[in-house]
Amino acid sequence: MFYKDERLALFIDGSNLYAAAKALGFDIDYKLLRQEFARRGKMVRAFYYTALLENDEYSPIRPLVDWLHYNGFTMVTKPAKEYTDSQGRRKVKGNMDIELTVDAMELAPRVDHIVLFSGDGDFRPLVESLQRQGVRVSVVSTIRSQPPMIADELRRQADNFIELDELRDVIGRPPRETPVERNFEVASST
Repeated sequence: MFYKDERLALFIDGSNLYAAAKALGFDIDYKLLRQEFARRGKMVRAFYYTALLENDEYSPIRPLVDWLHYNGFTMVTKPAKEYTDSQGRRKVKGNMDIELTVDAMELAPRVDHIVLFSGDGDFRPLVESLQRQGVRVSVVSTIRSQPPMIADELRRQADNFIELDELRDVIGRPPRETPVERNFEVASST
């Protein structure tokens, strides 16, 4: 459901997409992802959202962030918050929903189609608002994992649902031994 002449923007919820691909047993090749969607329409922008641990000497996601930035993705980052839960486990929280929503609303008048890479049900009102502005919205996530990584209300609201597992041969690669975003929880309400 893509048209070659439509202006297209990608909005990638980094931790959510990572978790969905991991649940399906593959990693995302972001160069191939960008090429695939540039082939489907006129790519205006490709945003990638993630939180970063600023106080660590080495963050496992830093090489990915640097590569994406250098290779044409618009990076939106913020410092992650670190805390200890009630069982004494170290947790990291870095929700980027507001940043993604604001950027999508600002870009809406300049695009025809937005592709949202997230299964987070909190994005349903955003999708509904974009649609009221005449923007078509495709959502990329998975229902094939256990549990499914997409909230039912988000899938139903989208104009088009793209099963991530069906993109495996186009944008996937075998998983690495060291996961890039393993320290981040997916803050979703799926």
